[in-house]
Amino acid sequence: MCIVLRMDRVLSEEEERDTLEWVDKIPFSRLKKHINRDFSDGVMVAEIVKHYFPKIVDIHNYITSCKRQQKISNWNLLNKRVFSKLEFYVSEEAVEKIVSSIPGAILPVMFFLKEKIEKKLAQATRTRPYFRIQEKPFSDVEIQQAEAKIVAQLAELKIAEPTDYGKPQQLMVFPEMSRLTMRQIMLEKELQVQELQDILKILQVKVSKLEELIQLKDKRIEHLTCLPEVYKTKLHLPG
Repeated sequence: MCIVLRMDRVLSEEEERDTLEWVDKIPFSRLKKHINRDFSDGVMVAEIVKHYFPKIVDIHNYITSCKRQQKISNWNLLNKRVFSKLEFYVSEEAVEKIVSSIPGAILPVMFFLKEKIEKKLAQATRTRPYFRIQEKPFSDVEIQQAEAKIVAQLAELKIAEPTDYGKPQQLMVFPEMSRLTMRQIMLEKELQVQELQDILKILQVKVSKLEELIQLKDKRIEHLTCLPEVYKTKLHLPG
């Protein structure tokens, strides 16, 4: 059941202070200058939720804007895809005041968001031990097999050398230059950009695979650390 957040909630001085201190701990994509204006488009609100729950927020869907309609669109998306998972909803009346940067309009939302996030984090902490008990531990052999698979995948991700188009040239237009020549130059530039984009995609996949490999290495270290003393002695592991 979602609670509809209205604007009749008046925060005490202590609640305001705690809320602002909580917000100050979040690493935002841009500097905070004026809280009513900074949070009016909803983007930095999405970044707060992203900080705590990365999986429920796709930050690229929220567009920084000074236009009222885009701001409202961002808040509608927050209500639909994000706040619904935290079981609350910002009313249209509240959204109208927030996008207009009305002083004090954003603070009740931030206060309520803080409460909901802290509650969800507390629930996750309580349920985590149960799932840890139910989770089937990986054997050392399974971890090594997974590592070998990722290493093989990395070996297949070969990056071709970019096509040599010569040194970058400044594009200069002369009256006598034909359209065909200009088109040829532009085509070469587009091909260079496409090749660099392909290389970037491969590098991104490689980074992802390396992160998986690091996680597996950590699991293996944890697994070996938990071995009985007799096996540690045989494997010459430190106690």
